[in-house]
Amino acid sequence: MMDPQRTDPREDARAADLARRFTEVYGRAPDGVWRAPGRVNLLGEHTDYNDGFVLPFALDRAAMVAVRLRRTGEPGQDTVELASTYAPDGKGLSCERFSLPGLAAGDVGGWGAYPAGVVHVLDGTGEAAVPGFEMLLDSTVPVGAGLSSSHAVEVATIVALNDLLDLGLEPTAMARLTQRAENEFVGAPTGIMDQSASLMGRADGALFLDCRTLESRVVPLPLAEHGLIVLVIDTKVSHSHADGGYAARRASCERGASALGAVSLRDVPSGADLTVLDEETGRRVRHVLTENARVLEAVERLGSGDLHGVGELLSASHASLRDDYEVSCPELDLAVEAAMGAGALGARMTGGGFGGAAIALVPTAEEGRVRDAVQRGFADSGLWAPEIFSVLPSTGARRM
Repeated sequence: MMDPQRTDPREDARAADLARRFTEVYGRAPDGVWRAPGRVNLLGEHTDYNDGFVLPFALDRAAMVAVRLRRTGEPGQDTVELASTYAPDGKGLSCERFSLPGLAAGDVGGWGAYPAGVVHVLDGTGEAAVPGFEMLLDSTVPVGAGLSSSHAVEVATIVALNDLLDLGLEPTAMARLTQRAENEFVGAPTGIMDQSASLMGRADGALFLDCRTLESRVVPLPLAEHGLIVLVIDTKVSHSHADGGYAARRASCERGASALGAVSLRDVPSGADLTVLDEETGRRVRHVLTENARVLEAVERLGSGDLHGVGELLSASHASLRDDYEVSCPELDLAVEAAMGAGALGARMTGGGFGGAAIALVPTAEEGRVRDAVQRGFADSGLWAPEIFSVLPSTGARRM
């Protein structure tokens, strides 16, 4: 496994450019630049909020933030100013600002809610009096593709404030705080996986995470060594974790656990009698139980060097998400079917669902065929062209 602290010269150059742009926007140099990657979830979908197991890896696409704390006595001491290079109209900057006193859920909308939520929970711990600050955000994580673009922003914000305010927070603590920001401030009932992967990812490895205890270990994922790549197929169908579909699935799991006499579905044995549940709840529960088993099987196979064997687990996961959990969509199903028909070892939707991206585990020699087949499938169906790109496991969040 390669050095997890290895730096990428392209990212170093990107960080330097962001610092320069920050100075142009705010008139002063930033205190530093921090990076937090998005994530691809190899296996373990909708298991995190059920205290289950997940197997994500941090992407080589990341959010970067340049940040400067306001000094005592400086104008705007109680104000946070935010700017992003991602603007809806493709021009200029997208800007947000908010006041710190009395900051509450609902006060900040749009992308600004993510850093604002982090500030809110840090202030709420009683351990950090967050002063006003200026931030410039630049992200290469596709928005709305199920690759955790919002969590990357939250993680970049909290690692920056952790450093600048000398809070001494460990990665697990930062993961829980950013989950609270997402749940309590943004209003999305997400689990702990995305933040954990962004904070604790390693190059050439996947993160096997127990979402109940937050115990984790890196599992080898040397794709290139085995002649494999992971292709991300962004369907361009937008999704949002703040909508009702995600919350409805979570509520269904909670009802199922309660009916089975368990605190969470993590405590339900794999052979439990699900016929005591109504048909829909039974299917939701069955997905979570079988998905946990697939994660454990994948960890065993990766540990023995059987990367090719993980493919069939990906495909079984997609079938379960499509049929039992019902969070896929026609575009995701098409992406998976086309990739498999062209030589992928396995493929599945990734992320919360209802749109977003699929992933495919592909022999490097078949990459062109898979790309062409997916593009052709979308064109023949009269759909807009998906964005297809390869990803590698990357190191987690850090100061540049």
